[in-house]
Amino acid sequence: MIHSLFIINGSGDVFMEKHWKSVISRSVCDYFFEEQKKVNSPIDMPPVIGTPHHYLITVYRCNLYFVAVCTTEVAPLFVIEFLHRVVDTFVDYFGECTESIIKEHFVIIYELLDEMLDNGFPLATESNILKELIKPPNILRTIANTVTGKSNVSCTLPSGQLSNIPWRRSGVKYANNEAYFDVVEEVDAIIDRSGATVFAEILGYVDCCIKLSGMPDLSMTFVNPRILDDVSFHPCIRFKRWESEKVLSFIPPDAFHSEKGD
Repeated sequence: MIHSLFIINGSGDVFMEKHWKSVISRSVCDYFFEEQKKVNSPIDMPPVIGTPHHYLITVYRCNLYFVAVCTTEVAPLFVIEFLHRVVDTFVDYFGECTESIIKEHFVIIYELLDEMLDNGFPLATESNILKELIKPPNILRTIANTVTGKSNVSCTLPSGQLSNIPWRRSGVKYANNEAYFDVVEEVDAIIDRSGATVFAEILGYVDCCIKLSGMPDLSMTFVNPRILDDVSFHPCIRFKRWESEKVLSFIPPDAFHSEKGD
């Protein structure tokens, strides 16, 4: 599905590329640069660019363009979601996603991309699984790898890789079990000169930090859930129960994740 990935900085330089099948020349990015000249802002870039032999699907995050190259027709939102997962994974591993950070951790970046995509198809995109496969960098591990010649890649298969709950590793234990939920809302409104509301929209999301032992099964309810519209859920949410009862029922990932909705 995804043949290659190019990462382009704000100056228009392709400073990193990754190929999962045969190598595609950087010249394919010329179609991207042609479209870039036509827009005034990065957010105005078309997400899908058709070329004679390829499709370029792009996202703009952290002042960088992530350009996926596909040789056949695919669902664009599927690729866009994967690219966002790639950026989120980089932020989770390194604290931020910048050109300097990517260049500094080239080896780990390539290891992550190898695990996240298999022969062009998404394989492991959950943070818990990836951290069991590829250990996050730290000073001591970097020194040890330099001395011994080892890498950050684990020799054992993650416990959640073959589970039907891939977002949570097994055997999680905490001395203090706790769960935090932050509900954040942003209001976008137009008010006329008399003070009457012409248009109003609320975009909100729920940030969760779950530190619970074992395999907890949680439920979350809202006072008036019917005002929630156009929601986007993490895969852990049981969507059928939400549709029938308007209750968020889920086995949460370990640590942090978020849900969005209007």
